[in-house]
Amino acid sequence: MKALCWHGKKDIRYDTVPDPRIEEPGDAIVKVSACAICGSDLHLFDGFMPGMKAGDVMGHEFMGEVVEVGPAARKLKVGDRVVVPFTICCGACDQCRRGNYSVCERTNRNKDLATKAFGHTTAGLFGYTHLTGGYAGGQAEYVRVPYADTTHIKVPADLTDEQVLFLGDILPTGWQAAVQCDIAPTDTVAIWGAGPVGLMAMRSAQLLGARQVIVIDRVAERLAMAAKAGATVIDFEQESVVERLRDLTAGKGPEKCIDAVGMESHAARSLDAMYDRAKQAVMLESDRPHVLREMIYVCRPAGVLSIPGVYGGLIDKIPFGASMNKGLTWRMGQTHVLRWSEELLHLVAEGRLDPSFVITHTEALEDGPTMYEIFRDKENGCVKVVLKP
Repeated sequence: MKALCWHGKKDIRYDTVPDPRIEEPGDAIVKVSACAICGSDLHLFDGFMPGMKAGDVMGHEFMGEVVEVGPAARKLKVGDRVVVPFTICCGACDQCRRGNYSVCERTNRNKDLATKAFGHTTAGLFGYTHLTGGYAGGQAEYVRVPYADTTHIKVPADLTDEQVLFLGDILPTGWQAAVQCDIAPTDTVAIWGAGPVGLMAMRSAQLLGARQVIVIDRVAERLAMAAKAGATVIDFEQESVVERLRDLTAGKGPEKCIDAVGMESHAARSLDAMYDRAKQAVMLESDRPHVLREMIYVCRPAGVLSIPGVYGGLIDKIPFGASMNKGLTWRMGQTHVLRWSEELLHLVAEGRLDPSFVITHTEALEDGPTMYEIFRDKENGCVKVVLKP
């Protein structure tokens, strides 16, 4: 079959790889009908996440049709249409029973490696480094889905791929980011990043009843998309984020702040950003945490910092004293996709939420290597790429 494979920093190739097969009784094989390039994929593309090997199949946001099931996979049958969550979950361990699917205790087949890196294992993830199991991803014609009875979301035939594809990652990620904020009707929610996750967090905060939603970015197409959806926007290259947030909140700051950027944050004419770049260049820091610093500074005392943006390693110069003294609550983590899937599928089916609004490019899978560059560089108005095998 054909798949998009990682061969090193900024080197994604459209390769021929072996077809997946049933390896464990609980497996299923899914024929991919649609997949997407996620901002988290760019951390692999840009070489910021450890644990990749040449030839690894990329992608963790995909859906399709079940074409084969193992003898122990009892909840799926050939022909079922499914979205596959990026977090592989067993459904039976202590964490899964608590709904903490992204830290499943059983699905990371390299859990000893993850335990050394993190102190405890996290869940296995599709297409996302050998620290999370080294599972082949979904930017391919076919995918092996382990723990298939619990690692799937069945979707109805009357909804298009574009309406439901993002149930596997960016939609529940944005939703969880907003839910973690415990939004009250009087709250201002500020969101750093108007990429796909930031835009999903924006729609989620609106649906959850925030009084005011503010989105911060520098890309005109993204800001226009956020403004069209009813958010107040700040272009951080054209105006001071700190001053604008003060103006928009009567000097008090936003109660809730969401970091939808993560480890590759940018800043305009900022000393701390230059510091991060310098430390990163000599491998003394892995991630650029400008957004975290800014959120700590501007957040209203007793507020919440919600962090769906991915971080991979070490960060420096975090004003933790300010966070402690202001009484800020931090909530973060990979997304517990299945915790939210039923509610979100219902919202999509009702027409109250259409995640497809972020799609700007739909291309063939073979165009994936080029689309990685276009997506990273935000060329041609690119906000979200869907690929069709």
